[in-house]
Amino acid sequence: MTRDLLLACALGALLSACGSDDEPEETITKTREDLLDPETCKECHVEHYEEWSGSMHAYAAEDPVFLAMNARAQEAGVGDFCVSCHAPMAVREGALPDPGKIAEAPKHLRGVTCYFCHNVAVVEGDHNAQLRLANDLTMRGGVRDPVATGGAHRSAYSELMDRDAPESATACGACHDIVTPKDVHIERTFLEWKGTVFGNFEREGAQTCAECHMGSKRNSPIADAPGVPSRPRRHLHTFPGVDLALTDFPHVEDQRKLIQQELDFTLMAEICVAQVGGSFGMEITLDNVGAGHSWPSGAAQDRRAWVELIAYQGDAIVYQSGAEGQSAETDPDLFQLRDGAYDDNGEPAHMFWDIATTKNDCKDPTRVGCMIQGAATPFTQGYGREHERRRFPLSGLTVGTPDRVTLRVRLTPVGFDVLDDLIASGHLDPAIREKMQTFSIARQGAFMAEWTAQTADLDAQLEGLGPARCTSYTQ
Repeated sequence: MTRDLLLACALGALLSACGSDDEPEETITKTREDLLDPETCKECHVEHYEEWSGSMHAYAAEDPVFLAMNARAQEAGVGDFCVSCHAPMAVREGALPDPGKIAEAPKHLRGVTCYFCHNVAVVEGDHNAQLRLANDLTMRGGVRDPVATGGAHRSAYSELMDRDAPESATACGACHDIVTPKDVHIERTFLEWKGTVFGNFEREGAQTCAECHMGSKRNSPIADAPGVPSRPRRHLHTFPGVDLALTDFPHVEDQRKLIQQELDFTLMAEICVAQVGGSFGMEITLDNVGAGHSWPSGAAQDRRAWVELIAYQGDAIVYQSGAEGQSAETDPDLFQLRDGAYDDNGEPAHMFWDIATTKNDCKDPTRVGCMIQGAATPFTQGYGREHERRRFPLSGLTVGTPDRVTLRVRLTPVGFDVLDDLIASGHLDPAIREKMQTFSIARQGAFMAEWTAQTADLDAQLEGLGPARCTSYTQ
């Protein structure tokens, strides 16, 4: 065996492709301590490492909002509840005696590292990182026939690491569903996925978490070394979702583009406008067609998403809701998309340890916020459809039918009210607030949907408003 091919099997393969599981461990040239360090992986898996290094997995223990919330959580006595997911190897290796001082843990043990995922042997539960590691020298991946090399580490195929296998979703879900010490299920992405067409593998169109959040590169070798064969596909390790690095971090712009691409194909929208005498009314419909879970999801109690709806006559704005500068206090029509979180007294709660109940009913007349459920029924293109409609009453507005109505859905990963709470308590640097990204879902140029009287079809009878002209769903 050549030295180059031996090096091709340097540990930490984000997809195991070299070495075989029947190699004696005494022939392995790297120690487990080597294996724990993602820098070791970089020796032969350069592209995997670079992708991961800009991902939220790598950023999990560096994110200043997380660090601020974790520091404040220590005052509430939550211990290692947060860091068990955000720095799992540091906790499991006993390298973080004080959960509030993550910076004191070795850098290679912070974040969600290569070893933590690729050494998983058993999924023992569906929330709070209930994963059992083998703690051995075998790196598990999605390649069914890893190349035997007699080299630096053993490799094995695992359905938990194969994005085409339904079992792989359980490995993701174990960390991406969170139940608090108060027994409140605040993050439910895995549970949501299981209730959609994407999570139903008895029906065509099912997809695992990784099929959306880990793209693929065709005809690519797994290890960057001479003699290592190309594979039909290798998983990408960028893991785009919603959150974006707020400090100097690798590949931020690449992540921003990937997140935008993911978001742009999650929702579809329709606008209907009806005239009643000299005034008009509007109704919008949002469909969650592309997300394999509710929208928004994850830490949905911290997300702030809303509908921006603006009606024009000529260049003049005659109605707007959700526009820049408006809020729930100044905009009674604001259509918010989020998970409402409340403490024991029924008051809104920002910090997860204070949450006693959640509420996300889109039909709730108080319109505190809701999550659009993931698609549970088939759609013509193989997607699912889940409608949420909202009427925008315009009583007293007698300007006649508008010429144009535009709609965008906007999303801030962590709400400014949450950031302000952490700033006020002294846990978050105020400069971070200015770095928080707000995304706009706009599938048609600047807008997600645009209505005009000329392009809309007479499509529906809106109850109480009469005949309405509606746009078609954006494609």
